[in-house]
Amino acid sequence: MNIHDLVRELREPSASKIVLLVADGLGGLPLEPGGKTELETAATPHFDDAARDGITGLSVPVLPGITPGSGPGHLGLFGYDPLEYRIGRGILEALGINFAVGAKDVAIRGNFCTLGADGKITDRRAGRPTNEKNRAAVERLRTIKVPGVELFVEPVKEHRFVLVIRGDGLGDAVNDTDPQAVGVPPLRAEGRDAAGAKTAAVVNQFVAEATRVLAPEAPVNGATLRGFATYPKIAKFEEVYGLKSAAIAVYPMYKGLARLVGMDILDPGTSLQGQVDTLKQVWNDYDFFFLHYKYTDSTGEDGNFPAKVQMIEKLDEVVPQIRALKPDVFIVTGDHSTPSRMKSHSWHPVPTLLVSDVCRPDEVTEFSERACLRGGLGQFQAMHLMLLAMANAGRLGKYGA
Repeated sequence: MNIHDLVRELREPSASKIVLLVADGLGGLPLEPGGKTELETAATPHFDDAARDGITGLSVPVLPGITPGSGPGHLGLFGYDPLEYRIGRGILEALGINFAVGAKDVAIRGNFCTLGADGKITDRRAGRPTNEKNRAAVERLRTIKVPGVELFVEPVKEHRFVLVIRGDGLGDAVNDTDPQAVGVPPLRAEGRDAAGAKTAAVVNQFVAEATRVLAPEAPVNGATLRGFATYPKIAKFEEVYGLKSAAIAVYPMYKGLARLVGMDILDPGTSLQGQVDTLKQVWNDYDFFFLHYKYTDSTGEDGNFPAKVQMIEKLDEVVPQIRALKPDVFIVTGDHSTPSRMKSHSWHPVPTLLVSDVCRPDEVTEFSERACLRGGLGQFQAMHLMLLAMANAGRLGKYGA
């Protein structure tokens, strides 16, 4: 029996409500030995109050030492084993913009980048262009044709776009063309099987043409592709947990993750306060609320320690509004760590706190990496967090006689 089968067997009806607040890339590192992390540096009186009222620990997104992408990180938080469900980022991006992915489609996440005269990458994100610049570059990509397949190019946000290739005999066993580094050229796509090789051939033609048509758009003059994916089979969140769920996210990819597991996708606008206002407006309509906050991750990826501190403090400011709704279970965590020092995702366990009327409070009085290391939850796999949420919400019955 797997965990989802066990939940289906034990779940019980209840009117309780669960709020999962995900600060993307929350965990960090000190800039120098003996220093403080971004979370430890930030003034977070409301997170600290929640830590005093609840129980804390550190969640491991996948396995110790494994650095997760955002997809595996969030699937774990939703209670899905990220080793069992390997979801390509392209599908998440496509679903995030509500693109109807079909059976013959391979969806790919695209990044605009800046290429030097020598063809090497000088900026992996093309200076984070405006959404208007993104759309202009996408219009140029839409002029590209490759015989034998249909190409769909859609804007996402800043440097991101979606490429969907539709045709017979395509596969997703293709390497990323993003080398995850500057000073080197984009990688050539290669398939790991016959279907992947067919996709790779299309991709290499597309990328070559993209470099040509994007030349007038410098610094948005190149493209890399990653997260090749066909549509996966995955159990729906409500079918497993019996929870009517809502996703309140700004960035498309996280809407895609939520849509993949069957959550309702709400439109909060683009502001954090808009997300909180949306939560208030639909409070009586759902059992489970997934609130996603991106900017703790993007500032970490930029290597901007002070900005990540500010983004943590900004998130802390809205916590009283969320807790005033009196959720039966209130959880704060991240999908992974993104230390500013590393400018990337990392394998480090993520600070996690849970507040409920029936949790067993520990002695932790602040929300930080060092404090959570002493917390009563210990270090645990993130995919078990939903079991704790369900139990604290009074939604799991007894196992066995």
